[in-house]
Amino acid sequence: MRRTYLGEFEEIVLLMVAILNGEAYGVTVSQEIEQHTGRLVTFGTVHNTLIRLEEKGFVTSDLGGATAERGGRRKRLFSVTALGSRALQDIQQVRSQLWQLMPPNALKVSGI
Repeated sequence: MRRTYLGEFEEIVLLMVAILNGEAYGVTVSQEIEQHTGRLVTFGTVHNTLIRLEEKGFVTSDLGGATAERGGRRKRLFSVTALGSRALQDIQQVRSQLWQLMPPNALKVSGI
């Protein structure tokens, strides 16, 4: 099977969808990313990323119930697929292995 790679922002969005565990939609993902990373992201950027992740098979979406606060519109809720879960596990494993290879003084800044 050919491996599909994720960009940094795709990884963050996919992680947030997993963290929100069935309650992830564009607005909540945007808010949570901002809260936990300090990174300001627009709804449009997150929405486009969610759609791209769905096209790649990493997430799936379903329409939730209509709510009064949304003017009767339904939320598109996203969930991580088995492929998305495997991708996150692979990423975590690769990053962990790379950090273990880091020499103890590799991050010291010389001359300060």
